[in-house]
Amino acid sequence: MTPTDVLKQEHRVIEQVLACLAVLADRADAGRLDPGDARQAIDFLQVFADRCHHAKEENVLFPRMEARGFSRERGPTGVMLHEHELGRQAIRAMLAALDASSPAGFARPARAYVALLREHIAKEDHCLFPMADQALTARDQEDLQRAFDAVEHQDLPPGTHERYVRLAHDLAARLGVQPLAPAAAPTHACGT
Repeated sequence: MTPTDVLKQEHRVIEQVLACLAVLADRADAGRLDPGDARQAIDFLQVFADRCHHAKEENVLFPRMEARGFSRERGPTGVMLHEHELGRQAIRAMLAALDASSPAGFARPARAYVALLREHIAKEDHCLFPMADQALTARDQEDLQRAFDAVEHQDLPPGTHERYVRLAHDLAARLGVQPLAPAAAPTHACGT
């Protein structure tokens, strides 16, 4: 399994929580937001999606791709970094809405986050990761895997990954979200 395969597997778990977040946004529009479920979804997004998954991309994969000639300023890694930051802004807005007990205020950034991350994941799975796999050497792949392991076992408390995968499945079960099929190809060409 390549490092990009690991990231794709993590995307499937993130997509499950995005489906949960969409359900929560629909319920919030109907005035029935469960703050406990919403905070669990946000906790997952902050820890699993950001501190675990995005950390592997931002601190390991993207720098290696840039070392192999990809431009941060005018290239795909810069776009991905910008989208990660837009996601963080949406999460802050969701938290502010929860703190203000504003279901409508929660639904807007929740929907924006879901749309952003679904498109972002499609770009990575179908454009960025194939580019990375083509550009990176076998040695690069080995180095990336070791660095990914360090994120999992040194940068985060033991069992974090597994705990958040369980949280994603439990949240999906409570909200009636079915497991997702593998991601479809994007509706746009890479680079657009």
